[in-house]
Amino acid sequence: MRESSFAACRNDAIEQMMSQETQPGAMNVVDVLQSCPLFAEVGPSSFQRLAAMARLQTYSRGQLVFREGEAVPGVFVVGSGSVRVFKTGPSGREHVLHMVGPGGTFAELAAIGNFALPASAEAVTDVLCALLPTQAFRRALDEDHDLCREMLTGLTVWFRHFVGLIEDIVLRDAVGRLAQYLLKIAPDDRQTTVELPSLKRHVASHLNLTSEAFSRTFRRLTEARLIAEEDDNRIRLLDRSGLKLAAEGMFPRV
Repeated sequence: MRESSFAACRNDAIEQMMSQETQPGAMNVVDVLQSCPLFAEVGPSSFQRLAAMARLQTYSRGQLVFREGEAVPGVFVVGSGSVRVFKTGPSGREHVLHMVGPGGTFAELAAIGNFALPASAEAVTDVLCALLPTQAFRRALDEDHDLCREMLTGLTVWFRHFVGLIEDIVLRDAVGRLAQYLLKIAPDDRQTTVELPSLKRHVASHLNLTSEAFSRTFRRLTEARLIAEEDDNRIRLLDRSGLKLAAEGMFPRV
């Protein structure tokens, strides 16, 4: 009974926010925030507060969203498109920390901690985001314990992500990294095809591989008949069991 009442209150809050939308058919802040798992369990009043502070931002393909070292503008929630978050080394070499698609967030750590942005972000495609401004968002965390708890839960997911990233880079060879990555973006065992979320050079950077090393590794998996390339970014998974063995360094044919 309590859950149905909660859902009804949340739906009322959402309908109230959506009734203020002036462009029918366009994606609004409510649509974007609803797509974000981080806010899935937030109560109706908290959700309404987030929607009221949010503003839509659009970026063209290749446009820089922000640069490492700048003041954090807030928490970004992706509504459509894809964003890459990356670090740049002293030599100019880039390392992609993660790719963010619809429903994903970025810059939340800097916004919560109120420190300078530790990485840069660039639109890989045309992108629509909802931005939750830093100061308004931090005030909401100070005053809303439920929202604060949900954000802490989100931070644990981030921690797991980066532990996994370090594990892949340090403990797996190139074949293992690519095999593991393909399995991660196709978690359903019934899934036979997968589309890379970005350009191959961005995926290579994420896996700490040069473009040349990525191409060689991709070719080795193809020659071992574990995968087949359907087009430039779409890959058919021919042997998931073999990929799992390759991810663990136990497939001698590759």
